[in-house]
Amino acid sequence: MELMKNVQAWTEGVEIEWDAMQQIRNIAGLPIVAGHIAVMPDVHLGKGATVGTVVPTRGAIIPAAVGVDIGCGMAALRTQLKAAQLPESLMQIRSAIEAAVPVGFDVHDVELNPTHQGPHGRDLRTKMQALYARFETLAILTTLRRVDARRIWRQLGTLGGGNHFIELCLDEAGDVWVMLHSGSRNIGKTIGEAAIGMAREAAHHAGIGLPDKDLAWLNEGTAEFNQYVEALQWAQDYAALNRELMLFRVLNALRATLAHPIKVTTEVVNCHHNYATIEEHFGSKVWITRKGAVSAREGQLGIIPGSMGTRSYIVRGRGNPLSYCSCSHGAGRRMSRGAAKRHFNLDALAAQTAGVECRKDAGVLDEIPGAYKDIDAVMAAQADLVEVVHTLKQVLCVKG
Repeated sequence: MELMKNVQAWTEGVEIEWDAMQQIRNIAGLPIVAGHIAVMPDVHLGKGATVGTVVPTRGAIIPAAVGVDIGCGMAALRTQLKAAQLPESLMQIRSAIEAAVPVGFDVHDVELNPTHQGPHGRDLRTKMQALYARFETLAILTTLRRVDARRIWRQLGTLGGGNHFIELCLDEAGDVWVMLHSGSRNIGKTIGEAAIGMAREAAHHAGIGLPDKDLAWLNEGTAEFNQYVEALQWAQDYAALNRELMLFRVLNALRATLAHPIKVTTEVVNCHHNYATIEEHFGSKVWITRKGAVSAREGQLGIIPGSMGTRSYIVRGRGNPLSYCSCSHGAGRRMSRGAAKRHFNLDALAAQTAGVECRKDAGVLDEIPGAYKDIDAVMAAQADLVEVVHTLKQVLCVKG
């Protein structure tokens, strides 16, 4: 439906904050926007641009619309393990996963040196070596104030904090899935913040008036734009490999804990939901920025998670051109982290995560399911964007 001029929205039956509506108006009115803004049902207030928004631009990118967690996204794979093969208590498995994958600010003691084949059958060591080589030639390194290269590589294969997570889920047939959510860690944040600063400076020098300084953009043909795009693409690849490495380590933790082989099926998904790329829509090639949105081309698999106590979905895109072939990246927050902590208590957290092996302490209270929108309403609002392939329900959740 048309939410406002130059905006198409999939939000029927889903609440939207007034501040988010204002952000959408601000984006839609920018002169670099090449068409309508597509608003997903999980839309909520973000930095500069709303989370849950698809922004087409011509000849420019808005770094703050991409965000500072460049390449943040989801990965999931279906194993041949059945629900009945899991132990009654999953506490030991959660401990094994937490030992295998550093969370929060923790990093690996040494850089990972994988010599194995990843879930897709590709050699992860080769991917890491290529990533190393490309990093050393990034032009944006001359702009960044300080980069701790050792930390970058020790963070590869780590979860991070906030709403990042690792889950074991069961699908409608009782098959066990590994699903996780993470991005490009601190180096993506560093690149994103540097690019936002460059865009603000460019707007200031050009005398461009903006409704929000975080909507400043970088123009094609400038050195700053070229630096950012090169680093952006690198960080997106870093994020995708980060997720692959974590999948491998979670599978190894499962194998060690359950003491029997665990095979992976061909159903493996690894998708970004904070990124920018060149695509063709309505006969023109434009930059498409998905800030909290997933590519959903016809037949393309994606992941739409709920929260740590609700269902998640493996979906197949319908290729709806009005959404720029996109769908939501999750349920979307309905209240801020601070509001969640004020509104809910630990008893509510325990009740809303009943049956899930997970932390139930004050450190994750802001991730309580009640702080998120109703995933069923979100899925209903985008029925013409995706079809559900698998419905997942977590039985274990590791939070960052």
